[in-house]
Amino acid sequence: MCIYTLSLPNYYKCVVTLAPELGGKGGSGSGLAALASSFGVNIGGGNAAGDAITPMLYPNLMNSVDFKTSLFDVKVQRKDDKAPMTYYDYLMNEQKRPWWSGFFGLMKREKAEEEPVNTFELTQAQESVAKSIAAKVLCSVDKKTNVIMIEVTDQDPRIAAMMADTVKTRLQDFLTKYRTNKARHDLAYIEDLQRQAKKAYERARQLYVDYMDSNQNMILLSAMQKQADLENEMQLQYNNYNALNAQVIDAKARVQEVTPAFTTLQSATVPLRKDGPKRSLIVLGFLFLATLLTTAWALYKEDQLKPLLGLN
Repeated sequence: MCIYTLSLPNYYKCVVTLAPELGGKGGSGSGLAALASSFGVNIGGGNAAGDAITPMLYPNLMNSVDFKTSLFDVKVQRKDDKAPMTYYDYLMNEQKRPWWSGFFGLMKREKAEEEPVNTFELTQAQESVAKSIAAKVLCSVDKKTNVIMIEVTDQDPRIAAMMADTVKTRLQDFLTKYRTNKARHDLAYIEDLQRQAKKAYERARQLYVDYMDSNQNMILLSAMQKQADLENEMQLQYNNYNALNAQVIDAKARVQEVTPAFTTLQSATVPLRKDGPKRSLIVLGFLFLATLLTTAWALYKEDQLKPLLGLN
């Protein structure tokens, strides 16, 4: 019993809590709409109702293969390590395990090299590390307050804190990219149209200027008509360019409006005390089980177990 409990490696937990700032009509979106309206642009009220990934789905997101494998290349370093290593290498080769795990093929003594990740078809080693991450990196969401809690368990306290902070950042980055994806594509498209419109306006303006320089004393009606046509074309291109400028302001405001914001309620910090294993509770559990089995055996030997169980 003592050998068993002493063979279990210590582990530490680091917890990070976040509070997402959900969009609303009275939030920052309305302020951005007011700002855009000062440029003659109407972007409407902010609304997060169309968001397909709500806080309740964050645990599912973090448990996805894509998210777990994205943590493979995170650089971690213990206090006494001379150089950092990847989280994949650390979990695969640097974990302490009970001495008996080797008898059941649970522990590989040889070093496992990291291979390119194909999320469609993971190798056996990659699947093993992904399962380990799923057990070590947990996410839960309070249904009432939407407060997100990220909990990372590890044998090293520094790595537990490093991974908790990294997972928080990765989750925020993913959600930011997801929420702003369409708005950023719209902005890029409108900015491309704006660049084309600017070039068209500059060409039309140059044609008008060149024509006026070479026809300063215009008498013929055809020359005057040509001037009017060039001037109208220049004005048309300018109006188009000016309208696209306003749309670029609109698109930039939309990107900012849909960008999610998070308030960190509890930052990652290196835990000073181990969280387990609870050796005293394990010993008490073994003692209780031993006492129960001993009592049952004694009653059986005295032929008193059957009456207690209602057996004849």
